[in-house]
Amino acid sequence: MISRFVSVAICFVLVSSIGAFGAETVFYVSPLGDDAASGTTLQTPFKTITRARDAVRAVKQTGPLNQPVIVYLREGRYELSAPLVFESQDSGAPDCPVTYMAYRHETPVITGGRSITGWTQGEDGLWEVDLPEVRSGQWTFTQLYVNGRLRSRPRLPKEGYYKIANFSQKDKSPWAARSDNFTFRAGDIKASWLTPEDIDVVVPRFWVSSRQHIKSVDEATNHVTFTASTGYRYSDDFTRQGARYYVENVFEALDFPGQWYLDRKAGRLLYKPMPGEDMRAADVVAPYAPKFIELKGDSMQREFVEYIHFKGLTFVHNNWQLPKGNVGDGQSAPQVEGAVMMEGAQYCQFDRCVFRNLSSYCFQIDKGCSHNRITHSEMGHLGGGGVRMGGGSAEDHPLLLTGNNTISDNTIHHIGQIHHAATGVWIQHSGGNVIAHNAIHHTYYSAIAVGWVWGYLPSVSTHNVFEYNHIHDVGQEVLSDMGGIYMLGVAPGTVVRNNLIHDIQSHGYGGWGIYTDEGSTHVLIENNIVYNTKCAGFDQHYGKENMLRNNIFALGHEEQINRSRMEEHISFTMTRNIIYWQEDIPALSGQWQDKTFQHRPGKPWFDSVSSSTTEIFDYNLYYNPNKTLEDVKFGPWTFAQWQARKQDLHSEYADPLFVNPEQYDFRLKPESPAFALGFRPIDMSTVGPRD
Repeated sequence: MISRFVSVAICFVLVSSIGAFGAETVFYVSPLGDDAASGTTLQTPFKTITRARDAVRAVKQTGPLNQPVIVYLREGRYELSAPLVFESQDSGAPDCPVTYMAYRHETPVITGGRSITGWTQGEDGLWEVDLPEVRSGQWTFTQLYVNGRLRSRPRLPKEGYYKIANFSQKDKSPWAARSDNFTFRAGDIKASWLTPEDIDVVVPRFWVSSRQHIKSVDEATNHVTFTASTGYRYSDDFTRQGARYYVENVFEALDFPGQWYLDRKAGRLLYKPMPGEDMRAADVVAPYAPKFIELKGDSMQREFVEYIHFKGLTFVHNNWQLPKGNVGDGQSAPQVEGAVMMEGAQYCQFDRCVFRNLSSYCFQIDKGCSHNRITHSEMGHLGGGGVRMGGGSAEDHPLLLTGNNTISDNTIHHIGQIHHAATGVWIQHSGGNVIAHNAIHHTYYSAIAVGWVWGYLPSVSTHNVFEYNHIHDVGQEVLSDMGGIYMLGVAPGTVVRNNLIHDIQSHGYGGWGIYTDEGSTHVLIENNIVYNTKCAGFDQHYGKENMLRNNIFALGHEEQINRSRMEEHISFTMTRNIIYWQEDIPALSGQWQDKTFQHRPGKPWFDSVSSSTTEIFDYNLYYNPNKTLEDVKFGPWTFAQWQARKQDLHSEYADPLFVNPEQYDFRLKPESPAFALGFRPIDMSTVGPRD
């Protein structure tokens, strides 16, 4: 009884002394503060964010919040060794959110990194520091920052890739094959390398990239074996040739300024300095903590984390590592977690934050999350991707479902620097989300990916809206089978509109602008401009009754519109689109010879005699300034033959009269023939992030 009285009294004293800032409860935090201070004035700040969180808890113990709470973070670096955890007890309320934000015009930096000091320079010019935690196995890292800049690990070859000479299981699955070894070309991998178990062998192919540690090397047979298996063939996509690869963290390759090497066994960090760098005065940071924030609710118990906002904060240097035995070779890098983890979170927001120099995804919005917002933020120079979102699937309890979240007005760039298959925004089992007005660029795989049910099985990834996003420089010749926007599965209510997508460059096949993969169904694709793609501006592997209208697909280099598989239904309808190209290639590529489907016991069957309609094309405008209409092919058909198949009966072949297609200005002149076909101008003036 006495202890309870004392606790209440302490809370009363704390609340009565809280700083007032308008009609708000205010706390202050500073790296120069003191957790024993009151935290209620600029002169008496707390030192840690955790202490401020506990102060908010104390306020809530006196009763429900009756005014918003603001925790101001002052300028400086806040070093974390463990994540900041917020639970349901830390929640705000609809009219009284709890906000952690930067103090006026200041830049608080939350870091998962550790400063590294105590460097000595050897006679060879290399700087060295001893790291006991590395030697004991408690710490490892794959990134190092010197004076704010990422430095590289030594790799071979110095530029480009080696090629795998031979690999097993060539004649099994075209892509899936578990393997832990391959044959290299003589001299590319050496048994004499220092600590080969610390070396990463990175193999990008198909839509994945694997990282494997060396177990043994036999230079007599040029054979390398790894500590864990990959699930994909070591082939260059679907060919029988060996894939490309490079090796990283090779001590013997440490010869360029700005390179570093970590010898985990000896606990030594070596660095070759850039000209003029003195490591005794340099700011050197290595990532240590894997996560910054965990919003940790329990949706099954309806104990949500709610109405917590973060604004104007900068997050840098987290240290996420693949689990032992995991080589990271999944589509969109599913093994890679987020530096911010949200589970059972509702109505929370990150606004005008910066996430930079990370080793993982920035955000992981997991099960039981809804109505959260990530807005006006920058996510750049990332080992993983920007945002991954995924809750329960169609078979799971409804309280595990995730949806109705907003990702808008963000810039997500230079991602996948460690885990190449990571995606800018990846929606896995989640519906009703809005992904709008983002700039996503310089990725090695798809900028946006959604779905995660292959084929026509039930999916919860429905009613997602992707609009006004500016997507460019996707692929960069590293992976294949990608899209600026990638979709799969049954997705009624999903809309892809008013996006500007360009410069999609895969390594091999499949550098597509908009890509409806396996089972994509009932998707509306309208008012998009897609140009300068290696492959088709639009590709459908297989799907059902999708609608493409009022889009511009321009300047595909190998394809314009492609379909990989026909099925016994309408794959898609294409109306009032402009298709413009300059290469000596068909307007349509892939499978267009419609077939009559006949059901036989156990499976559908088809022959190639008749022509059941599996697509609808009309009121489109086609043009290639280097071809006459008689020279243009629509699949295997001439235009007249294509129309005889009752396709594009009202379509035209004419110059669309773009303002300046050579400068990628696809606005239409007033006299454009597209208008007579019902085409409406596409306004791209508000595409990308808004202020």
